[in-house]
This record gives sequence, structure tokens and C-alpha cells, in this order.
Amino acid sequence: MAFTAADVKTLRETTGVGMMDCKNALAASDGDMDKAIEWLREKGLATAQKKAGRTAAEGICAAYVSGGKAAMVEVNIETDFAAKNENFKKFANDVACLIATEAPADVDALMALTYPGEGKSVEDVRKDRVMVIGENIQVRRFVRYDGGMTVPYIHMGGKIGVLMNMEVSAGLENNEAVTELAKDLAMQTAAMNPGFLDKSDVSEETIAKEKEILLIQAKEDPKNAGKADSIIEKMVMGRIGKFYSENCLLQQSFVKDDKVTVEKHVAEVAKAVGGSIKVKGFTRYQTGEGIEKKADNFAEEVASMVK
Repeated sequence: MAFTAADVKTLRETTGVGMMDCKNALAASDGDMDKAIEWLREKGLATAQKKAGRTAAEGICAAYVSGGKAAMVEVNIETDFAAKNENFKKFANDVACLIATEAPADVDALMALTYPGEGKSVEDVRKDRVMVIGENIQVRRFVRYDGGMTVPYIHMGGKIGVLMNMEVSAGLENNEAVTELAKDLAMQTAAMNPGFLDKSDVSEETIAKEKEILLIQAKEDPKNAGKADSIIEKMVMGRIGKFYSENCLLQQSFVKDDKVTVEKHVAEVAKAVGGSIKVKGFTRYQTGEGIEKKADNFAEEVASMVK
């Protein structure tokens, strides 16, 4: 079956694959469009496997919130340039929506779900995107909230993502002041990166280790030479208070008014709106954190491709 330039153009628009690959696909499939798409898909699966070992440490965080259900996902790709690709961003946003609505137990369960509008699994669509974009893509992690009021904040085009979850009195879910509070706290979390919500969440082991470190530092400080152990102990306890104020969201100074803590500001807003507001939790993702980036020699990689 013969094919025309218009067929090549149609196949390219359908798959997003390069013109020459589309031409080769149609030639190998005797001009049959469906077989050509399958041919490209098969080639794409091979490409995806080749790229699976390459480090994907860039990417974006995408969030979706609707009807009390909220989700955020980190999807990684190899380069910051590819992270701006519209196909890649749509994939991440669609996956976030799927997590919120379907509540998968883990990443493996997520990848087995049916991708909206394509009749394929999320894993198969991921492989398709690898074929089209040309880089390894991995869904790394996700979080989901079901209940309460959840407000997202996506910073730097998806480099940092935050979900802030609060429990509020009935009728306050759409209150302007409460929504602003949630956004402010999400922005503060993005900027200050607290490790805990409240000081009560800090384990005894963490505090014991912190005290041990601070005690050694205090005793080795020449300024404290000759001071009694009881005095040094009081100094250490004061620094533990500073640890809380730096690492616990509710004990941090509120970024828009550093004269009050976040905890006090939340109470003030609750009083102003005549209801109750409780910060239940938050999740902060930063793309690529903890992933060891491989220092590839780009020139050598290109050279190896053209041999």
C-alpha cells in the first residue's frame, strides 16, 4: 500500500515522532497507519528500555486538587530543557489527577492504572513519552490527601511543590482569608523547608542527638571555659528552642510578620473569621533531591551515537 507526504505528516502529528521515523514506519507497514503507529510503539519500547538506565534527576512536581481530594507527584526526566516539554508536563498533570481520583496504594499500582483518554496503562504511556521526547522518564513518588482543605503551591515551574492540608470549620473552605493563610503557609514551607509540622512531632532520638552535638560544641567553645555544667546545660536547652523555631513549621516565625509564630498567626486568622483552623500536615517535594546525578561527558555521548 502506497503512502503520501500527507500520511507522513498525519503520523507525525499523531505520534509526535520525527519525520524520517514516520516515513520508515509507513514504509515498513505498507502504508497502513495503524500498523505504522504500532511499529513506532514497538521501536519506542526498545528506546525506552535503552534509556531506562540513564539518570532522571530533573523534572517537575505537579498537583491536583478537587472536591476535598488532593495529590502531588514528582515526575523525573533527564534534562531541565525536556522538563519544559508540553507533552511531559501534560503527562505529569494527568498522573496527579489520576492519583487524586483513583487513590493508588503505591507507584507500582499507579503505573498499572488506565491512563485517561488513551486506553493504555500509565506505564505504557510513560514508555510512549520516552519515545516521543527521547529521554528517560520516571514517576518517582506521590502523596495524596483525602479530606480537609488542601491548597497546592508550585514554585519555579515545578522545581518545588507543596501541599498544605488544614482542618477548618464548616463553611470556611472557600473563605478568602483562610485560603490566603493556606497559600502563605505553603509558600513558607517551600522557602523555609521545615522538617516537621510541630515540635511535638520531633522524636526523642532526634532531640537527644541534637543535644549531644550542641553540648560538645558548647564545651569546646573557648568562651565557655570555666563555666559550670549546669550553665552549659541551660545554654544547650536554649539552642534546642532555636532548633524548634528553625525546623518546625508552627514554631517558625511567620514570613509576612516575623514578630509572631506561624502557630500564633493561624490562631489570629481563626479568631478573625470566627471559626477553627488546624494545620494537619504538609508535603514538600523538590525535584531530584536525594538523586545522585551522573556527570556525563556530553561530547563523548554524541560521538558514540554517530559512530
